[in-house]
Amino acid sequence: MATVLFLFILIIYIGLGVPDSALGSAWPAIYPDLAVNVGLNSLLTFIISFATVGASFFSAKIINRLGTPMVTGLSTLLSGVALLGYSLSESFWLLCLLSIPLGLAAGAIDAALNNYVASRYGSMQMNFLHVFYGLGVAITPYVFSFALKNANNWRLGYEILFFIQLALSLLTFATLPLWKRVQSNLPEEQKLSPKTLSVKELLHVPALKSNWLLFFSTCALEFTVGTWGCTYLVTCEGLTESHAAVYLTLYYAGMTASRFISAFVCRKFSCGAILCGGWVLTLTGMVALFLPIPPNVKGVSFLLISLGNGPTFPNLISQTPKVFGREISQSIIGTQMATCNMGIMIAPPLFGVLAGTLGLESFPYFVAVWFVLMACAMLMQQRSLKITGKSLFTIN
Repeated sequence: MATVLFLFILIIYIGLGVPDSALGSAWPAIYPDLAVNVGLNSLLTFIISFATVGASFFSAKIINRLGTPMVTGLSTLLSGVALLGYSLSESFWLLCLLSIPLGLAAGAIDAALNNYVASRYGSMQMNFLHVFYGLGVAITPYVFSFALKNANNWRLGYEILFFIQLALSLLTFATLPLWKRVQSNLPEEQKLSPKTLSVKELLHVPALKSNWLLFFSTCALEFTVGTWGCTYLVTCEGLTESHAAVYLTLYYAGMTASRFISAFVCRKFSCGAILCGGWVLTLTGMVALFLPIPPNVKGVSFLLISLGNGPTFPNLISQTPKVFGREISQSIIGTQMATCNMGIMIAPPLFGVLAGTLGLESFPYFVAVWFVLMACAMLMQQRSLKITGKSLFTIN
């Protein structure tokens, strides 16, 4: 039954990725239709990210009270309603208002399902979970391509996304009896009553601060490259927009592929070994950005960066209940999701500001800073865990 439930969870988790690429896919059609400045999409992105951070940080209390399946079903439905509101909106400011529930829903789903899989399954399943998130992200551009090509209407795209989210929400509610049966069959050590920690208590958890820095920096690196990599290749390396887009596609494909590969590799290697092995690829790709090599080779270096950094997030999440304890893992994972989204919210706009002052040529240096922070955070976390007799290099 646990395997059957996990298959349903994989399908449901697609719903987290579906809205994440919606704005980027639809914005070229939205802003002229609503007669607003093209740059205002950054405001919508910020609102969504800010709401996601808030929901992630304070999600533990609600999830511990209502349960993962109920929070997931309600949040997916809320996400769908917000997307339907997008399709009906005639005002940019209404889009801003609708972005709040969209972000809140994303934060709740992310924290709930990541902790559920981390607590009851293993690293392999966690990696597969994030592969399916990638599928959700990939579906949306095709939806809008269909809507714009066949109806020349971005609103149709959001309507289709609403029905996808509605179907996933109904699937969650339909499987509630299965969730309960799986829960009743869990070993006693997995039936511990979850404990919600206050912010003050969280600050005193050993190794958590360095863990937050690790999550913050890996997501900052990932989304900085994803947001600005294409612009860097065009402006500084002289590639055409179409060629640069190909390398960005490779970047995201590498992210998904690395997590798929990691799902099998994690059965033989520890989390720490997988992370460090992957970071060798990431470092190789970043070094290539500094070398006087052909632009197309630098484009391929993005693939190395994503292959190396891709497994970091799911493998770290999967270790949370083992490192910090199952009883408080929901509180911990909620804050991990929050720090991740803070990295996503802060790093790309920060580089935009720096690029205006130092130029886009500073892109490799900015990315390198996040990599150094990742490495330092890993060393600090290992030092803190050693005191408690734990290590990411021995936990499987």
